[in-house]
Amino acid sequence: MKLKITILGTGTSQGVPVIACECPVCQSNDSYDKRLRSAVLIETPGNNFVIDAGPDFRQQMLREHVKRVDAILITHDHKDHIAGIDDVRAFNWILKLPMKIYGRSQALKTIEKDFSYAFQKNKYPGVPEINLHPIKNKPFTINGDLIIPIYAIHGKMTVTGFRIGDFSYLTDASVIDPKEMDKMKGSKCIIINGLRKESHHSHFNLDQAVELLQMLNPEYGYITHISHQMGFHREINKTLPKGIALAHDGLEINLDK
Repeated sequence: MKLKITILGTGTSQGVPVIACECPVCQSNDSYDKRLRSAVLIETPGNNFVIDAGPDFRQQMLREHVKRVDAILITHDHKDHIAGIDDVRAFNWILKLPMKIYGRSQALKTIEKDFSYAFQKNKYPGVPEINLHPIKNKPFTINGDLIIPIYAIHGKMTVTGFRIGDFSYLTDASVIDPKEMDKMKGSKCIIINGLRKESHHSHFNLDQAVELLQMLNPEYGYITHISHQMGFHREINKTLPKGIALAHDGLEINLDK
């Protein structure tokens, strides 16, 4: 399957720079040190998928000139991954279709609660039109494209990664079962989270992310959901093994079968 992956954001929950932070990374003039909240756009021959719609969703869609989104896949219901869902209204208007949103039942319940005005019987004109699709830990299809969920643990909660063709994406994970990790094997490109150098209770750190990518051995291995505590993008990349790099906002990856 031919795929184009565009990295919409690579930042942690606060993004980089962090509000009011005076650290060297937040004060950096390097565009690679500017990180919106983590999300990706995946373009297949028949679909445009977005994984997560955080508070920077509108800005990301405008920056990448996205004209169509067929579905949004939700990793989990923390606000840095769902807070921008209201902005699907623009696609509702242009495409004349409700937005399909796929995720675990718990994540969809949070979306239904947080955006309750979009699910009322008598809706205010112009609210988002959303169709929620609960998923479980088994493959499903959207308009002919096969999507394989990948379950992992984020602190104490379950998060969902996704494999589409030769691309696998997993963020906000701290533990992954070997059987779930096997689902990513053979992917040409794998993106996983790596928050910072120091250990963290609910995220892989840099060493853990590198170790996981080395075990899976994709052609392209990238690290996302990066904190300002990681350090400068270009300096960290110099220390990483061949084939592994910190992702950056706007990065494009093309995969041909």
